[in-house]
Amino acid sequence: MIKLGVNIDHVATIRQARQTYEPDPVWAAVEAQLGGADGITIHLREDRRHIQDHDVRRLRELTHIKLNLEMAATEEMVSIACAIKPEMAMLVPEGRHEVTTEGGLNIVEQEQHLRTVVSRLAQAGIQTSVFIDAELAQMAAASRIGVHVCELHTGPYALAFHTQGRDEESQAVKVELAKLRTASEAISNAGMRLNAGHALNYANVQPVTALPNIRELHIGHAIVSRAVFVGMREAVREMKNLINGTPHP
Repeated sequence: MIKLGVNIDHVATIRQARQTYEPDPVWAAVEAQLGGADGITIHLREDRRHIQDHDVRRLRELTHIKLNLEMAATEEMVSIACAIKPEMAMLVPEGRHEVTTEGGLNIVEQEQHLRTVVSRLAQAGIQTSVFIDAELAQMAAASRIGVHVCELHTGPYALAFHTQGRDEESQAVKVELAKLRTASEAISNAGMRLNAGHALNYANVQPVTALPNIRELHIGHAIVSRAVFVGMREAVREMKNLINGTPHP
């Protein structure tokens, strides 16, 4: 069974729009768990645009499923992670100009630094994953720096799906799926675990579930968007059903 990690960043985005105390991301995490989520993902950005430091502390204390902390590989974030000790830390690229994470982490260009970061996190008992594009050079570098989990960036696939056919039989979609399939095989052959995420939704997720050895999907915006209309529990339940083979109503 493929596991589902629910990213609740945009629950905090709604709260921060009014600079108030609701909706509470902790409450969202509980509702997601009750809907069947296997983990909770949050991204503590350097500019604190949605998730705040106190959210991370409260989620660490109050959630009863795996906590995955997305983070830049900076001294500040590594120190926070080592203090909070989430089950997993996912290293991602980060730019203040971007609306959301755009593109995978370039491990090749900062291999020595990232090896040190991974080592520090491991010493704190934290498993590290890396968010990477479907490029063989990045996967090889991921293996060299000592990570055990790679999360494939599914954004290019999702964009092709949305703009060029909205059908897995579309040629553009087939090309992107083939890249993901080749990458997934390379990750597994290197002895690393395969996760995937970014821009996945109720329409495009099922082809990704067919990738060889896929273990976990991380999905946020689509679930939070659906939750506006049906509630968080039901939105998570619907996504869980989809990724494990039940058609979406």
